[in-house]
Amino acid sequence: MINIDGKAVSLHDFIQQYRQLSEDVDTLKKVDSKAKRKFEEEHSLKPFQAELIRLQNYLEDQHKRMIIVFEGRDAAGKGGTIRRVTRYMNEKHYRVVALGRPTEEQRTQWYYQRYVAQFPHAGEMVLFDRSWYNRAMVERVFGFCSEKEYQDFMRGVVGFERDLVRQGTILVKLYFSVTKEEQARRFESRKTDPLIDAPWTVVRSDNKFLARLNAIKVILKAAPYERLNPDLDFTVDSEVVVSGSRELELMEEQRIRGGKFTG
Repeated sequence: MINIDGKAVSLHDFIQQYRQLSEDVDTLKKVDSKAKRKFEEEHSLKPFQAELIRLQNYLEDQHKRMIIVFEGRDAAGKGGTIRRVTRYMNEKHYRVVALGRPTEEQRTQWYYQRYVAQFPHAGEMVLFDRSWYNRAMVERVFGFCSEKEYQDFMRGVVGFERDLVRQGTILVKLYFSVTKEEQARRFESRKTDPLIDAPWTVVRSDNKFLARLNAIKVILKAAPYERLNPDLDFTVDSEVVVSGSRELELMEEQRIRGGKFTG
């Protein structure tokens, strides 16, 4: 027996208490480390979030329209990135659009009609949490559209987006991918369009912070606004951001070499 604060405690109990205390301390250290890392990551986004405010001012002053499309599998980080993009922006000049399944009436209309109804006016930014590309992915996978409807979409989407860009809309398309296998499955039937007007940008989002930071950089680089802080590094991480066409090339090379896609 040993005496601790005037109480007799067996050596066995003392050792058990010590071990439990050590485990509690380790847990607290891990929690503290995670909280600290998260704080530092959020803090490092702030200069770029300030640039987004300047971008908003540019859109308003120049009467420009901007559409940002966020696509990708569930839990790939679209929602979290949208929240970081819009956190400090002026709510009067942006909207987040996440449309549900079309109504029976909407099914009888031109496919793009319900999306066009949400397009930005001059000086506004609209962020689509999923977009007209539902037809190429979700609708086709789950049988919500016919093969003809799918083929009509694939033939028409390039021209649709070309007209948007030619008429002055700034269009940014971001595809969030967690693994190359999932990426390949999503892109298999769609393929990236070759237009320089509206290319896809793939954001590898295994690391959520890096995905958010680089997605913001891609958005900021899409418009020639006057930088708030010219000393900021707007270079995107080539391990996180890659063009859709290049990503398809890399996946095809991996398939040829090993017969499968690697993460």
